[in-house]
Amino acid sequence: MSGCCGHDAKFDGVSDDYKRRLWIVIALNATMFAVEMAAGHYAKSQALQADALDFLGDALTYGISLAVIGASVRARTNAALAKGVSLLLMGLWVFGSTVYRVFYVGVPEAEIMGVVGFFALLTNLASVLLLVRYKDGDANVRSVWLCSRNDAIGNIAVMFAALGVWGTATGWPDLIVAAIMASLFLSSAFQIVRQALSERRESESHRHVEV
Repeated sequence: MSGCCGHDAKFDGVSDDYKRRLWIVIALNATMFAVEMAAGHYAKSQALQADALDFLGDALTYGISLAVIGASVRARTNAALAKGVSLLLMGLWVFGSTVYRVFYVGVPEAEIMGVVGFFALLTNLASVLLLVRYKDGDANVRSVWLCSRNDAIGNIAVMFAALGVWGTATGWPDLIVAAIMASLFLSSAFQIVRQALSERRESESHRHVEV
C-alpha cells in the first residue's frame, strides 16, 4: 500500500483497521500455540511442535509490531531486526532438534498430526486473509505478513507429513517437514533483516541530505 506522503512511501501500520486485524491475529496465534504444542508433545511430532513454536513467535512479534506502530524509522527497523533474529534462532533450534531426532526416530501419531494441522491451517488462512491487504508495507509490517504466510505454508506441510507418516509408518516425513520449516524460518529471517537494514540506511541518508 502507498503511504499518505507519496506513492513510494511504504505503509507503516498507522491505521486503526490494521491494528484491529493485528489484535485478532495475535489472539488466534496464541490460542493455536497452546493447542498445537500440547498436541505435538502427545503425538510425538517434531513438525507439530515446530509449527507451534512458530505460532508463539508470531504472537510475540506481532505484539512488538503493535508497540512500534507510529514510532521512528529507527524504532521500527529495530523491531524488525529483533523479529528477524528471533526467526533465525527459531530456525536454528528447529533444524538442530530435527537433526537430533534423526538418531532417535519414533513414529508420530499421524491422525493427531492431520487433525491439528487442519485446524491450524484454517487459523492461519484466516490470519492471511485479515492481513493480505497490508502485505506490502515497511519492514515491520512486511515481517507480520511473512510470518503469517510461513504459518499457512507450514500447516500445509504438516498435513503432508501426516499423510507421509501414515503411508510409510515411519517418522521420516515428519522430520523432513520440520527441516523444511526450519529453512523457511531462516529464509524469512534474512529477508526481514535485509529490508530493515536497507530502510535504516535510506532513512539515515535522507537525514544527512536534509542536514
